[in-house]
Amino acid sequence: MPGDRVIAGMKSGPGRAPLPGIVEAMDRPADEQLNPSSDVPDERAAVDERAAGREDAAADGGAVANEGTTADEGTAADEEAPWWQDSGMPWHQKPGKRDYWCMACIGLVGVVGLAMLPLKGWLLGLRPDIMLGVSGSRIGAAATGALVAVGSAPHWWAWLLLGSLVSIKLDWVYWWAGKLWGRGMIEVWAGSSPRAQRRYDRLERWAGRLGWLGILVAYAPIPLPLMPVVFVLSGASGMKLRTFLIIDFIAATVWNLGFLLAGRAVGDPIVDLLHEYNKVVNWVTVVLLVAVLVPIFLRSGRRTAR
Repeated sequence: MPGDRVIAGMKSGPGRAPLPGIVEAMDRPADEQLNPSSDVPDERAAVDERAAGREDAAADGGAVANEGTTADEGTAADEEAPWWQDSGMPWHQKPGKRDYWCMACIGLVGVVGLAMLPLKGWLLGLRPDIMLGVSGSRIGAAATGALVAVGSAPHWWAWLLLGSLVSIKLDWVYWWAGKLWGRGMIEVWAGSSPRAQRRYDRLERWAGRLGWLGILVAYAPIPLPLMPVVFVLSGASGMKLRTFLIIDFIAATVWNLGFLLAGRAVGDPIVDLLHEYNKVVNWVTVVLLVAVLVPIFLRSGRRTAR
């Protein structure tokens, strides 16, 4: 047929090179010749699958990169926060020798206070005037006043002055803490408890309004940690140490004298009570020693167990 000759000529005509596209098209089955684009969807699907695979791989890579970046940022944050920036520390900068010494002195205040408890309990039953002189105790001042009323404490004024000096012996430590760290120690005492923070904030505002008179009022026998707060604020406000110590000594003397006069006014009943107390003073001393030492040993045992 003429069509076949034309096709044959197109395949292998003299002097002509066969056309590859036409030859391949003619070699296909008839249904594919009528619809030569029947395999395009398959090719497009393959391309789409490869593109989707590349997108998934890129997404996975991005997620891994993000996780790595987050981990690096967390590690960097941990490395950037040194121990001295902990919220339980009173300072706001890297501590130096003065900071360490001040913290050690604050610890010494607590140790001395605990050690004096059994001694004061023992001296109260034996020599209240000596108790007043070696500790500046208000109870010792009241008991000494009762002895003055019966003529048993002729040198009460000397014990009073000595007791005032002893009672302020470590008050300068809190003044120093305020000078070094501002209200940092108040923040440490308040801790993370909202109730404690509100209480210390009220004390701080009240002491700030009183100024130097706050040192005098700090000796009032009220169940609030007013004294250390006032002393810290005295140092934080820029008060000179000499001025602070003079006002502190006057305040301690005035309050101890008041307790002494109160004991003198009561007189014999307090003396009788002291005589009764003298009978059990040794037992009271033992109980106080146990109360001081047992918690220390328990805490030491917990640390060792850890």
